Amino acid sequence: MDDSASQNETSATAPNGDGAASNVDRPMFDKPNLQLKDPDPYAFANRIRKLILLACVMAAMAIIPYMSRMISYEIRRGQMQAEVEVATAALEGIAPTMGGFEQASRLVSQKVSPSVVSIYRPRFSPNATFETGQGSGFIVDKDGYILTNEHVVRGASQLIIQYNNGEMDEAYIVGTDPQTDLALLKASPISLEVASWGDSDQLEPGNLVWALGSPFGLERSVTFGIVSCKARRTSILKTINKSNSVSVYQEYLQTDVAVNPGNSGGPLVNLSGEVVGVNTAIVGESYSGVSFAIPSNIAMEIYQELRTNGKIERGFLGIEPAKLNDNRRRLLGLDKNVGVLVNNVVQNSPASRAGLLPGDVIISWNSEPFGDPTLLSREIAATDIDSTAKVVVRRIINGSKTDVPLNVTVRRKPATRIQ
Repeated sequence: MDDSASQNETSATAPNGDGAASNVDRPMFDKPNLQLKDPDPYAFANRIRKLILLACVMAAMAIIPYMSRMISYEIRRGQMQAEVEVATAALEGIAPTMGGFEQASRLVSQKVSPSVVSIYRPRFSPNATFETGQGSGFIVDKDGYILTNEHVVRGASQLIIQYNNGEMDEAYIVGTDPQTDLALLKASPISLEVASWGDSDQLEPGNLVWALGSPFGLERSVTFGIVSCKARRTSILKTINKSNSVSVYQEYLQTDVAVNPGNSGGPLVNLSGEVVGVNTAIVGESYSGVSFAIPSNIAMEIYQELRTNGKIERGFLGIEPAKLNDNRRRLLGLDKNVGVLVNNVVQNSPASRAGLLPGDVIISWNSEPFGDPTLLSREIAATDIDSTAKVVVRRIINGSKTDVPLNVTVRRKPATRIQ
């Protein structure tokens, strides 16, 4: 009995023919898929290494951009520090020389400011609220004469002047000239300094200039820039003047000086503190880098005539002058800078009575040649009223170029006078 049990136990655990243990009598708790020992003893360690490597790569991807930025910041910070040190050293060398210019700018302001005034126009609006418009001007005579823009005082029923020392006075209009946008005012005699006139013809593009006035009502303001262009006469001035035409008597200095509403009528001065222009216009509603001033040589002439006569009288011919194109000039055999085309002739005008015809080309006025319509118009305007001028025109007669001398009596151009 014992031997039989022993045989059964042996047969239950003996291997089969393939050397594998028989499954016939295997205990129920033995799991065939579980192994007590991994075939690759390094597999687990390799997985750990791969996970560590992956974690390092991901950490590097996150850290490298940050470190790169930090390094670039440090490099730029070092560069900036070096630039500051270089600039500081350079400024220490330049400052003494630039100090002269800085002092000159202060002295210009100190010299001119006492002669600059703010101009206010008290008025009541339709809803019965009190309003005040403003502009600028400058003293041209201790008798109380002040020059400003015509558009600053246009339609004003009352004008209040505020001087640089804060004193205020009432002024009245002596006369205006809408053609050049200038007006002369008269207040009580004053003891403040008078502005000095400069020669605007001596200015060149690039010259330093300062504008003084009351932009937006901010008294005693000064700005600085350069002359950008002389003798500016373009269609953009139609927008500036808010009109459909450009007066032939308007000529501007173009600058890059900051000029804003309220600066109108204030002086434009040179490095010597002399008035070389009257600030009058900007492009648009506020300063955009371009401003315009009436040259002092024009302003001074208008001032003297307004003070003497209270109005501006100009000679009148009755033509519409225009620039001569190159084809017409070659056809008439004229030099490049000679000849002004007569586009139109006003009926019953001095020109029509003298025999000028549309299509004529004026080559001289009182023996002086002209090729610029604006300059010719000014010369006609400056001719004495009721005087006789000698005009030479070139026209085609029977197919040939012919110079025709004419005598024309200059008459008075209608002018506006404010009493």
